[in-house]
Amino acid sequence: MASTLVDARSRLSAPARLPSFRLLWLGQSLSLLGDGFSYIAFSWITLGLTGSTLALGYVLACQAVPRALLTLVGGSLSDTWSSRRLMTLSSWARAALMAAVGLAGLAGSLTVAVLCCAAAAFGAVDAFFQPARASILPSVVDKELLAPANALLAVAAKVSAVLGPAVGGMVVAFADAPVAFLVDGVCFALCGLCVSGIRPLPRPAADGAGGADGGAPEPSAALSLAARIRAGLRYAFEDPRIRTILAVDAAVTFCQAGPFTVGFATLAKVDLQGGSATLGLLNGALAGGAMLGTLVGGALDTRPRIGLLIAALAGWLAIGTGLLGIVGNTAGALATVLAMGFGMGFQGVFGLSWIQRTIDGPVLSRVISVDMVIGYAVAPLSLIVCGALAGSGTGPMFAVSALVLAVTGIGILSSRTVREMR
Repeated sequence: MASTLVDARSRLSAPARLPSFRLLWLGQSLSLLGDGFSYIAFSWITLGLTGSTLALGYVLACQAVPRALLTLVGGSLSDTWSSRRLMTLSSWARAALMAAVGLAGLAGSLTVAVLCCAAAAFGAVDAFFQPARASILPSVVDKELLAPANALLAVAAKVSAVLGPAVGGMVVAFADAPVAFLVDGVCFALCGLCVSGIRPLPRPAADGAGGADGGAPEPSAALSLAARIRAGLRYAFEDPRIRTILAVDAAVTFCQAGPFTVGFATLAKVDLQGGSATLGLLNGALAGGAMLGTLVGGALDTRPRIGLLIAALAGWLAIGTGLLGIVGNTAGALATVLAMGFGMGFQGVFGLSWIQRTIDGPVLSRVISVDMVIGYAVAPLSLIVCGALAGSGTGPMFAVSALVLAVTGIGILSSRTVREMR
């Protein structure tokens, strides 16, 4: 038993022994910290200027819309720009933008219009960072280390997602809100410095893995940007295995965005008759379960059948979501949410590693960008649907989510090609 634990710990820590992976890990963490800072800073300054939640909605929408529209563009640029270069330039551009907004705020020159423009520019530049962040890993670690490397990155991402808004809130509380933008700029500048120091692994000339950071360029690199986007869409939707990954991600996003926001809030306040503390416990259980599942998945020295694993995840989440609609106490709800988070974290490690290991390097960033755009489209739809269903109680909302997940799982199992995915 002790030997097994030592082996698991050694496997999980193996990527951290690589200098380039450590730089990627630190750069990603700093970027996500910066994202949390920017959210708090934009929100607090907008509310301080206007006192209007509607104005805040406009500012946040100005950030979200360009990010969604340009993500496919960012993913398609991997043909001619390396993921490392895209991440570096995006980080430094965000650093300059946040520093400019912070200085304008200290000078008293910020208006809602300026904030909307800054948010739109931030979202546009960020669209080039996100697909590159997910596609650079195969050029940094060997295929055998993708699962533990993804686990370490995912855990850092969750920690940063919590710390960013928390530390940003503290900065705003103890200093002027524009200072948060300046700190944000420092985070992005340091991220760019870290990423620029990454050195891709040497690849054989015939191996396209790792994208433009290593290997021969794809023939489609000479095509126009629109043609490359179309090629990426064709590549993603013509392969039944990739279609399955996209469908599952869409279903999980639909059954997470609304149920885990509107649903958790309604469950905590109405069904469990709790308050904000109960809501915090539910979100904490979900995050804690996901982190635990991620670490366990990354520590295992195995390559499971991905098709069966994602079908199992859909079924697991269907059962958990259905239970949330009938659970009558806080302890039961927390245990259910913890188990659901564990399943999501566990499968996420192997699912992303399969994509990175299987898809040709120059196409990888485009496929990941397609997945991201689907998530951007599904999330607001889920919020609207769940908001409407929650008016009749959490039962119908969670039941619909469970049905979507169950149908997804059955659909996965009906395809032999998908069942045999490894």
